[in-house]
Amino acid sequence: MAFEGLSSRLQDITRKIKGEARITESNMKDMLREVKLALLEADVNYKIVKEFIASIQEKALGQDVMKSLKPGEQVVKIVRDELIELLGGTDSKINISSNPPTIIMLVGLQGAGKTTFAGKLANYLRKNGKKPLMVACDIYRPAAIKQLQVVGSQLNIPVYAEENTKDAVGIAKRAINTAMSKLNDVVIIDTAGRLQIDEKLMQELQDIKRAVKPHEILLIVDSMTGQEAVNVAQTFNEQVGIDGVVLTKLDGDTRGGAALSVKKVTGKPIKFIGVGEKLNELEEFHPDRMASRILGMGDVLSIVEKAEQALDLEEAEKLEKQLQKNKFDLDDYLVQLRQIKKMGSVSSLLKMLPGADKLKDLKVDDKEFIRIEAIITSMTAQERKNPNILNGSRRKRIAKGSGTQVHDINKFMESFEMTQKMMKQMKTKGGMRRVMKGLKLDKMDEFKDLM
Repeated sequence: MAFEGLSSRLQDITRKIKGEARITESNMKDMLREVKLALLEADVNYKIVKEFIASIQEKALGQDVMKSLKPGEQVVKIVRDELIELLGGTDSKINISSNPPTIIMLVGLQGAGKTTFAGKLANYLRKNGKKPLMVACDIYRPAAIKQLQVVGSQLNIPVYAEENTKDAVGIAKRAINTAMSKLNDVVIIDTAGRLQIDEKLMQELQDIKRAVKPHEILLIVDSMTGQEAVNVAQTFNEQVGIDGVVLTKLDGDTRGGAALSVKKVTGKPIKFIGVGEKLNELEEFHPDRMASRILGMGDVLSIVEKAEQALDLEEAEKLEKQLQKNKFDLDDYLVQLRQIKKMGSVSSLLKMLPGADKLKDLKVDDKEFIRIEAIITSMTAQERKNPNILNGSRRKRIAKGSGTQVHDINKFMESFEMTQKMMKQMKTKGGMRRVMKGLKLDKMDEFKDLM
């Protein structure tokens, strides 16, 4: 995660302050100095850091904290509350018009990830019951139109594009007419970018904005650029006017200062974060959950939401019936494996758990999922139904077909037999459904105390 360095530092500081028997001006001063250094090293704007520290100091040295039985915990709560406020305070949803089509215009510099985000956003909106149309208005960058068409074909989402024209405004207007005729209720306009901000870029964006009157203008910012991302956001907001910010590449090795500065500097909320290259790796931005992640308190609600999107209750019911018959074979195992994969990488999920910093030395190889899938799919239908027939020659064939070694097959089969025993223990009526339903959003209240 982008905040790994900052997160580690802040967790060490808050752990130390929690352990203090009482809070004095002296130990508060030492703690705040460390917080200040951690934020500055994370590339957070100096003026913002100064205001952040002053606000914590004022609240932490108040009488209620000084006289409380657990002053350390009170201070940690203040730090978390101030961090939430710095990140935007409250969630900010995308603006969907009551009179479709909703027009969403994406702006930003070249290389920030606008085209990929266009696909991610279209995919996200479709999952939420919308019928999006993507529009290729980047008429300058070589292969930009083709890139959006490839993204569209991967998602099976339509793309409006015109060849041999340099009229971006005309393309946008005609795309909206097409959307209305084909009953697309959302239009996502992928505009051109430049390597740097210039007059020509800003003029074209202003012209498109004037012509199509978008309901939402989202600025796509590469969080890897650090403090420069904030400067870009400020300039785009002043010259074009934006409604929200999207931070891409937040899974990369960056200091994360952009996310902590952008709302305060521009006054515009962060609405989405890109957390990977895949077209489903997009998350709504929640200031409270991000603050909890940074401070090592976990983000259980996001795990629950990922589970809700990935886990299929119908499949759970089928599996339950299999368990009732004392059957749990490799086909069932493969179904469960693929559902877990839909939730994202195991390493990213581990980082959302409370106390994740204690697991930082735990090495999780997400490639193991790919290896296991290759092993199972290299088996015949008969072998998957009845693994007991896997003799030496069959295991050699499976190893060859999956690009693994026989000892990998043996190791996996030992693991599968243990899983089989565990699954059989869950064969009580409604057992599997209860496990799956326990991860659904209607159970969210049970997790709130962990935040």
